[in-house]
Amino acid sequence: MRKLFKRIAENTNDQKFMHFIENIQVLVSKLLSLFMVVVIVAAIVDLGFFLFKDLFYTPHGQFNTTLFEIFGLFLNILIALEILENITGYLKKHVLQVELVIVTSLIAVARKIIILDLKKVSGIDIIGLGIAVLALSISYLIIRFSHRQKV
Repeated sequence: MRKLFKRIAENTNDQKFMHFIENIQVLVSKLLSLFMVVVIVAAIVDLGFFLFKDLFYTPHGQFNTTLFEIFGLFLNILIALEILENITGYLKKHVLQVELVIVTSLIAVARKIIILDLKKVSGIDIIGLGIAVLALSISYLIIRFSHRQKV
């Protein structure tokens, strides 16, 4: 009988501890969400200043270089939005959504490819990015097909 009561007390303590840990996870997720909103707002302000400065003060003929930097800044904001979506999705469902993580990773690799200066990188870097895109794409397809089969 004592063993039973001891076991029940241990289970209650374990449940309290797990509830405490879950509360901390929620608190950290909420803080990360707020910080990510601050990062997104700062990135948008930075993009606005960059657009104003470079569109009006860039010498003629150098706009292509500026254009790739602008694309990079836009994609930074999209990546930040995807990360915010990951965090808020976790807050809603308490599950990390792997599909969103892979999509965010694909956007990050695409950003790297778009702003890549081909004069400064080696062939092995390009091969590595290609392998990363291929691996992420295959992962995304596997997850999408597994979700369709469950429904």
